[in-house]
Amino acid sequence: MRPDDAPSALPALSSLSVLPAGLPAELPDPVREALLAPLVDHHCHGVRRDELVRAQFEPLITESGAPAPPGATHFDTPLGAAIRRWCAPVLDLDPHAPAAVYLARRSELGPAEVNRRLLGAAGIAAFLVDTGADAGNGGAESLSAAELGRLGGAVTGEIVRIERIEEEVAGAASSGVSYISDLETELAARLSRAAGLTSVVAHRCGLDLDPARPSRGSVIAAANRRLADPKERLTDPVLLRHLLWTAVDAARERNLPLQFHTGRGGPGSDPHRADPALLAGLVRALQPVGVPVVLLRCYPFHRQAAHLAAAFPHVYVDAGLALPATAAGSAAAVAELLEVAPFHKLLFGSGARGVAETCHLGALYHRRALAGILAERLAAGEWSVPDAARVAHMIGSGNARRVYRL
Repeated sequence: MRPDDAPSALPALSSLSVLPAGLPAELPDPVREALLAPLVDHHCHGVRRDELVRAQFEPLITESGAPAPPGATHFDTPLGAAIRRWCAPVLDLDPHAPAAVYLARRSELGPAEVNRRLLGAAGIAAFLVDTGADAGNGGAESLSAAELGRLGGAVTGEIVRIERIEEEVAGAASSGVSYISDLETELAARLSRAAGLTSVVAHRCGLDLDPARPSRGSVIAAANRRLADPKERLTDPVLLRHLLWTAVDAARERNLPLQFHTGRGGPGSDPHRADPALLAGLVRALQPVGVPVVLLRCYPFHRQAAHLAAAFPHVYVDAGLALPATAAGSAAAVAELLEVAPFHKLLFGSGARGVAETCHLGALYHRRALAGILAERLAAGEWSVPDAARVAHMIGSGNARRVYRL
């Protein structure tokens, strides 16, 4: 078995380098090289381009998006500690630099240089960017996908947020009938150059929705109700089901995968209704269609997601934002995914959002977690060196290249 060849659309592996990530010294060279090879980040968001004072920076390193309680700081979290440990040296500071020192250095260098250093040091060959409006960046001043790629020395592709497309259509449609046709037309136009689609239905009405296509009459009636107040966030289960099936049809025509955000979300979502196991009905309904289903940021339901990936040939999974968010604890989540999910079903996605630190740490903890697992299995004689190197290549980039046709 050999690692997948890098397609010509991506930078050559030898043209990129990454910071040593504290990998185990006993790793054989082929495995170390596979772990340090450039990654394909199949799911990330834009990061802020503007100068950030502490009161702006801290909410971007927490799921809540809110300030820390009085007398506390979001640097006292796994992600905050990881920023001070691993991102500080990229900005020419000692590891574990105090938060105030770190932020002062960030301000001194300026946002463009900070983003260039942190994105470049992540060692990523391609970013697939979710360009949805509510991607967790504080609502403004985010780098475009092209800018993200330029600063990170990578190629980029767009992942289209289908709920965002629906919002645009609802704001312009004149009737329930035109809503249906306009949605099909707009999705087709946006997907002509996209790498995939993504949905946040889990955080709108939950994943426990009826998997059947809604009738045309029920969609028209629901759309007419929606058009009476189109600025409201879409939560109608009939229209969300229609949106999903319209996206599935568009994805099938273009051989694109469909991502689902699962697991924990922001403070307004119900995490129990975002358990990927609840998608089993829809996943089963989509199997004959042939559209790859990618389960994103499944933590803390990653075991359930791994079981779906093992049970269905068209389902894939990543650890996502759990990598930077749990930081030193991410190795446990990755190990649990590898207990069940087929290795050709696992993808690297940083889930980066808001600040470039999340991208850098997503890549770093992916490599560290996988390195520890591979070292243990090699030491136990469970895997050969070529097998370990192949698994590292598959998860780091090969699987994404295949699923997204890069």
